[in-house]
Amino acid sequence: MSREVPPVMEPHRAQWKTQLGFLFAAIGSAIGLGSIWRFAYVCYENGGSAYLIPYTVALVTAGIPLMILEYGIGHRMRGSAPMAFAKIHANWEWLGWWTVIFVMFGIVLYYAVVIAWCVSFLIYALTLAWGADPNAFFFQQYLGLTAGPQVLGDVRLPILGSLVVVWLISWVIVFFGVERGLERANKIFMPLLFFLTLALVIWTLTLPGSGEGVARYLLRPDFSKLANPKVWVDAYAQTFFTLSLGFGIMIAYASYLPRKSDINGAAVITCVVDTVYSLVAGLAVFGTLGYMAHATGKPFEEVVQKSIGLAFVAYPQAISLLPTFGKLFGVLFFLALVVAGIASAISILEAFTAAVIDKFHYTRQAVVTAISIAGFLGGVIFTTGGGMFWLDIADHFLSEYGLFFACILQCVLVGWIFKAKRLRDYVNELSGWKVGRWWDWSICYLIPGVLLVLLVSNIVKEFTAPYYGGYPLLAIVLIGWNWLVVTLVAALFVAMRPWRKALERHH
Repeated sequence: MSREVPPVMEPHRAQWKTQLGFLFAAIGSAIGLGSIWRFAYVCYENGGSAYLIPYTVALVTAGIPLMILEYGIGHRMRGSAPMAFAKIHANWEWLGWWTVIFVMFGIVLYYAVVIAWCVSFLIYALTLAWGADPNAFFFQQYLGLTAGPQVLGDVRLPILGSLVVVWLISWVIVFFGVERGLERANKIFMPLLFFLTLALVIWTLTLPGSGEGVARYLLRPDFSKLANPKVWVDAYAQTFFTLSLGFGIMIAYASYLPRKSDINGAAVITCVVDTVYSLVAGLAVFGTLGYMAHATGKPFEEVVQKSIGLAFVAYPQAISLLPTFGKLFGVLFFLALVVAGIASAISILEAFTAAVIDKFHYTRQAVVTAISIAGFLGGVIFTTGGGMFWLDIADHFLSEYGLFFACILQCVLVGWIFKAKRLRDYVNELSGWKVGRWWDWSICYLIPGVLLVLLVSNIVKEFTAPYYGGYPLLAIVLIGWNWLVVTLVAALFVAMRPWRKALERHH
């Protein structure tokens, strides 16, 4: 592998115009679709508001420390993940490339398709096009779901059309760079998202039955659940999932910060705002489900659904039940999903763009255009009738294995090779709030230990219970494990290419 080290700093590196612009962009990356539909359901399953205790512990001991690590290393090394890791040790450049490659040519390919579903349903909300049976409409008429991943079926044109819209918007934003594109867009997206969510919460809580949905099923604490180790494991898993950690995004974003920036404070703000937003969004979700249970006369347990079923089946059904302004409510909800989704998608696109520019110094416009076209074409498979199966398998393996492996290796590289104390001294010098030696312990031992537990637990499940109802083994191998292996090989290949500019070691 190439032992060359990238230059200390790109001569004309882009920079955030304001600290607020950076925070909006980072928060926009962290607040994705999962913040709206996943957090509340995890709370519901794990003891209601009592779940906030293990989640807060996980946030303080793992989420915030890892966020400080990514902000700190990106800011100090002034580069994307591959450049930052290569400056620590030339033989670790591949880790940065593996991260941004499997996220760009894995996660964002199917994530953009889910955003495309939201775009379609934003339009459908104008006429309540899903009719009396949202379940049949979504799975049969819209997705055209086939018998399994081995049967692709036809490309669904409504999904393909919406996917074009998603990639066009993402391309335009990242094309114009950090200040004129990402910062400007997020200064619009984040206030808009907060306004839409607040409007949905206020509106939802006026509906009959919504109070019971929130108070009884989301917020009522069940402290007995805390005795179950799975609840604590879920809390740590949710922390890693929700904050965009291990994606290479926060490293790239922090590399655009001015030299004098409060790293620790920014990390805390990002994590806290993401958590508060997820909880507030949960009020709208469970308030709506409570209203739906009231309106249909069904037990709450029968109407509650998670992830895809919640957004594209339960919510449309609830919207159709509203006595007045149901179309407007639907537009607000799906617009919030589109905004949250695109804010996350553009951060992934930027993380890969920054890596390519750092290494090869191609123009931003050429890089963004090429990878946007490649990303769109790569996502077409998820627009087919069998696309949802491929999406589900890819998400399972890339999110629960790829990102966990990446975070573990990142902690090893920074904590043990670069040395955690060295980075701690650097971020403390810049920040008003100082982290102590506990941070070193968290990076070196706690976070890798927790992630190893999660990995082992997931691997045991793969062999003891059929994944998601039992997909064909060949499909799981080809779609899941091979995706990780192929992207790893690609990362090793790119890491062996020489850096384009004159090279010198970082001190």
